[in-house]
Amino acid sequence: MSDINELKRIATQVRRDIVRMVHGVSSGHPGGSLGCADFLVALYFDVLNHNPKAFNMEAENEDVFFLSNGHISPAWYSVLSRSGYFPVSELSTFRKLNSRLQGHPTTAERLPGIRIASGSLGQGLSVAIGVAEAKKLKGDKSLVFSLHGDGELQEGQIWEAAMYAAANNIDNLISVVDYNRQQIDGTVEEVLSLGDLKAKWEAFGWNVLEVDGNDMAQLLNTLEKAKNEAFHSKPIMILMTTIMGKGVSFMENDHKWHGSPPNDEQLAQALNELQESLGDY
Repeated sequence: MSDINELKRIATQVRRDIVRMVHGVSSGHPGGSLGCADFLVALYFDVLNHNPKAFNMEAENEDVFFLSNGHISPAWYSVLSRSGYFPVSELSTFRKLNSRLQGHPTTAERLPGIRIASGSLGQGLSVAIGVAEAKKLKGDKSLVFSLHGDGELQEGQIWEAAMYAAANNIDNLISVVDYNRQQIDGTVEEVLSLGDLKAKWEAFGWNVLEVDGNDMAQLLNTLEKAKNEAFHSKPIMILMTTIMGKGVSFMENDHKWHGSPPNDEQLAQALNELQESLGDY
């Protein structure tokens, strides 16, 4: 297991990257990105069996991650760059003309680390299941991970995929829901309540774990537990409670920051609160 304090420092730097990227083009989605920074850092710097320097689309004998809620691309781009997939300096091109770092991840630009275009919500789980099933058919003992927004669970395709995965014993799949209870138009409860998510996923035949997604030690322990419980006939779902806008006081728990960039003054305040810089791009 990696040094927790170092992972926390990396996560703080990722948050600095996020607010700077979104501010730089006055567009993007900082709220969910900030909330998921800890998870993505834990995944890429400790959990995944992956090779950033030799990225290929097949990922044979490597773990694979799919970001279904593609609007939180700033967090993913930052983590990909800082774990070695492409130069950190490229973060400055986020959402700009001809950039490989589009608002939602795409494959046309051939950015290392990206295997599917994502952002059309509800589709990532189906893709992850397909790749997990392909790995099983090939005898590849690697794992497939996916991340989803809680508002995304309002899409019917999610539940079709959930039924399929359980019915077909896709047990090399570890999916995670960012359960921050916020979406673009308000709280999830106000827009379309999800009810008892743990009971729902269990009823659909999944092994369900729960974690505080902004507690690095808990994240590492839960992800390790999920890996140990893989290959036991059931797909695994981690319900990950996070705080939208985590780390930036005026953004925390406010759905208005789902897709709103900070202005100059707000950027300065955010960076002042996110002190542990490892070197901005």
